[in-house]
Amino acid sequence: MATTYDTIIVGLGPAGCTAASTLAQAGKKILALEAQNRIGGRVKTVPFGDGVIELGAEWIHGTHPSRVYDLAIKNNVSIISQNLGFEAYRSNGTKADTALINELFEYTLEVQEHPPETPQPLGQFITTKIKEYLGEKHPDVLKDKDYVDEILHFLDLLVDNYEASNSWNDVTTQTHYVDLEGDQHMSWHRNGYSTLFDILLNTYKGGPGYPNLEIQLNKEVVLIEWPTDPEQLVTVSCKDGTKYTANNVIVTVSLGVLKESHKTLFRPTLPGKKIKAINSTSIGVVDKIVLSFERAWWPKGLSFFGFLWDENCLKRVRSEDMWMTQIFGASCPKGSDISMTLWTSGNGAKLVEKLPEDVVKSKIMEILRKFLGKHFTIPEPVAMIRSDWHSNPFTRGSYTYDNVDAPKYPDARIHLGEPLLDSAGKPRVLFAGEATDPTHFSTVHGATDTGYREAMRLLPATSKI
Repeated sequence: MATTYDTIIVGLGPAGCTAASTLAQAGKKILALEAQNRIGGRVKTVPFGDGVIELGAEWIHGTHPSRVYDLAIKNNVSIISQNLGFEAYRSNGTKADTALINELFEYTLEVQEHPPETPQPLGQFITTKIKEYLGEKHPDVLKDKDYVDEILHFLDLLVDNYEASNSWNDVTTQTHYVDLEGDQHMSWHRNGYSTLFDILLNTYKGGPGYPNLEIQLNKEVVLIEWPTDPEQLVTVSCKDGTKYTANNVIVTVSLGVLKESHKTLFRPTLPGKKIKAINSTSIGVVDKIVLSFERAWWPKGLSFFGFLWDENCLKRVRSEDMWMTQIFGASCPKGSDISMTLWTSGNGAKLVEKLPEDVVKSKIMEILRKFLGKHFTIPEPVAMIRSDWHSNPFTRGSYTYDNVDAPKYPDARIHLGEPLLDSAGKPRVLFAGEATDPTHFSTVHGATDTGYREAMRLLPATSKI
């Protein structure tokens, strides 16, 4: 006779693993199904260079209150701060005024804390504020229109890489996102972000796992049949023809996957309120291209190079190479001393995912030499790896942001996270994942909090887990 589980969890990223861990500790019989061949979701630590690099989430954003940071500290895993102050270079090969660019970047972050009463596109708001600030503090800079445009283009790309947007004008000033307290760029360095999943699943340092938690990889779920009759079970069907039953299911797939498959994934179909929330919320793309070299050719201790594209260089870029101008900088990951990560987002990132390997490598080296070649001798890389968060059918994006229409749908994320109930009012299909966290979306700590939230929805109110 087929096994019936207390709960089936679909997806084993931060939300799914947290839900699985919480319910397993409560003694529930759990089946976790993951479509990919690995655990982690949009966290992806890979061996590279002389250590490890992160193709997905890079940092713990804030330390209090953070389930992610607390788990690391509780398990004596060292977490170190990464200072992201950058050296700025221009595409004509000269060094930019790094102090000014850092000052304007800090101001860009600061003005977002004081949005206008009437929502407007974030880029429009920041542009106005930056020009006012320059007029007051740096009037000579403001007179150089081309240089100001160059700086604004850089800040746009910087914001896009924070938000996963294609343009800072796709983002609203009226966001519900809230920073945690503490350092916003805490790195797992050579431990790797994947350590989080070993801790959650009780396999860290040879831990035995949970005997009541069954994990199956390469299991793509194609149908979730949920009953309104309290006496019936939820049935989950996989692409390989296998079926499983449980009292309830927690769905932790990305918003990108929900957008693509919600019409066929659920039977009965989702209620209109949830469909509207899926359609009105945006998920964007941030991608990384990581190079490793025989040795580091950049100054020890430097974390970030910022790239400012000047107007003349932009005019000379061929249309098929415009994606190159969406790469705004390069960082030095804490997990590998001989590797360098170049960052891109939006439509440029989507295009990079589809280009041939040799084209990407040669164009990336062209970028590095254009900006930095007059200051450093840059050798050929020995290896390259890149992320593919948009073309991956099991993610279809990196993380969500509050788009310009978000103020019209203030409860969209709450509706995304609401469970589907049977006629007795019991949750049968529950939803977790970063997109369902109203204030900490786009982060790993937000995702883990939602996994815990949904697990606790299924446990007695007196549970202390």
